[in-house]
Amino acid sequence: MIIRPFLEYIEGDFFMKIGKLNWTDLKNLINRNNTVKREEVRIRSGIGEDCSVVNFGDYECVISTDPITGTTKDIGRLAVHINCNDIASSGVEPLGITVTILAPEDATLEDINKVMQEINEETTKLNVEIIGGHTEVTSAVTRMVVSCTVFGRCISGKAVASSTAEVGDDIIVTKYLASEGTAILANDHKERCEKILTTSEYNEALKMINNISVVKEGVIAGEIGVNSMHDITEGGLLGALWEVCEASDVGFEVNYDKLPIKDVTKKICKEFNINPLKLISSGSMLMTSKYGKDIVKELNKNNIKADIIGKITDSNKVMMYNGEKIYIDAPETDDLFNIK
Repeated sequence: MIIRPFLEYIEGDFFMKIGKLNWTDLKNLINRNNTVKREEVRIRSGIGEDCSVVNFGDYECVISTDPITGTTKDIGRLAVHINCNDIASSGVEPLGITVTILAPEDATLEDINKVMQEINEETTKLNVEIIGGHTEVTSAVTRMVVSCTVFGRCISGKAVASSTAEVGDDIIVTKYLASEGTAILANDHKERCEKILTTSEYNEALKMINNISVVKEGVIAGEIGVNSMHDITEGGLLGALWEVCEASDVGFEVNYDKLPIKDVTKKICKEFNINPLKLISSGSMLMTSKYGKDIVKELNKNNIKADIIGKITDSNKVMMYNGEKIYIDAPETDDLFNIK
């Protein structure tokens, strides 16, 4: 795998690439600009950590925040689920959400209302209350931007971190990888996708957006016992594996043949020349646990697909492909931002 520089030199000027900051730059940014360390904070900001956890005595508050920037469709729905999924990656049920909407100057009140209707519909399904937020029209954006912060509560010490994977853990993923990316590409590039897919396949791709919540599996796995969890979002499976293992100071070995990827996802990714393992994958939870078989069994009982794809190791980051070891390097920008 070739590591592309984060900054590309173009006609004498440096330009940042679209998408999340790469692992090294983000780590440096956090380390240089986070000097206060409060004793109440049990899990704090860091690479691979989905949430921060603040202790309040008998209970602790789990907090996470994320925006939607990679698509213009279903942004209300996506904003709810990607943030609630973060809370679930701590093994905790989300209970409240704040919503910030930045609308472009050409937006209408109906446009904003549509986003809020989506948010209300999805929070109702999850029993999450909208507890605050901010809405404005601004020339600072050219399309709608939605950013949410979600809160959960649990007994002190219960919340799971992303950075505590242990050597020997089973690596588990739920549902199908790249579901969110598949649906986004089908939505945003309808004509191109319809040329390579049957009507049934195209509809299947669109419907994958309906399965992006991982709240149920996060809570179930938290009860059984996991060492770490991380919802697979921007950067795909390879990004999530890298972040968890770097944060935990461990390695991994996964088997490509065991990765759950739908045929329709493979077809779309081939059309756009992108890697499904580097495509945004909300709807899949990455878990590491000594009780992998028990977790898979319980999730299956609850009608949630789950697969053990490998093991946490003590050093290298490896994928087995056709009997060969492929060493995985630091993740690049999500392939959703690289389509042509």
